[in-house]
Amino acid sequence: MSETVTKVPPKQSSSLKELVKAWVRFLALVAVLPILISFRLSAAVVGRNRALESSTQLLSLFPGITGQYLRRAFLQRALAKCHHSALVEFGTLFSQAGAILEENVYVGPRCQLGLVYLERDVLLASGVQIPSGGKTHYYDDPDKPIREQGGERRVVTIGAGAWIGTGVIVLADVGKGTIVAAGAVVTKPLPENVIAAGIPAKVIRKRFEKSPESPMLGEVIPSSSAE
Repeated sequence: MSETVTKVPPKQSSSLKELVKAWVRFLALVAVLPILISFRLSAAVVGRNRALESSTQLLSLFPGITGQYLRRAFLQRALAKCHHSALVEFGTLFSQAGAILEENVYVGPRCQLGLVYLERDVLLASGVQIPSGGKTHYYDDPDKPIREQGGERRVVTIGAGAWIGTGVIVLADVGKGTIVAAGAVVTKPLPENVIAAGIPAKVIRKRFEKSPESPMLGEVIPSSSAE
């Protein structure tokens, strides 16, 4: 009795795959060079943060994988740090050049980010807003317009592996592995590995406790990754 032999197609070489990705990243860098030059010239006149806002407004308009590569090529050279595996979707704006995006960070569509530190494996769903803390504008002087009263900026840290749901506003730090339900407003720091929801956001339970119900978070599907 003869044996049946099944031919297995050869796997694509990982080195070839990485070579292709490197080549695409190079092409993306070439494509954004005019924007980078404009950014650096503008930064010398109006400052890095103002220049960053204008540049990211333009780059936010490119859809799909093409946009992901273009935005990353720019942000790697404009922000304090943007890891080459970070993925930023359509419509997202940055206002502070001191922002940091670590390894495997996913930023969904139409987010607005200030002075943030997104640790590795953080997921932001669509429409998340993270300004530079909760005191960017003072308003205690009745004799001055709010726009003239100044304010303060601080780094808002989202801990490794945290998941921030659709439309969340984050004004304080979020601990590692924590999940924040859609539509919440984080006004005080949240601990690690909890689930929080509401306005203001409050801890519902620890993340690894069994519960029949879970808050709605909003969809995060980084399927078309441009690594």
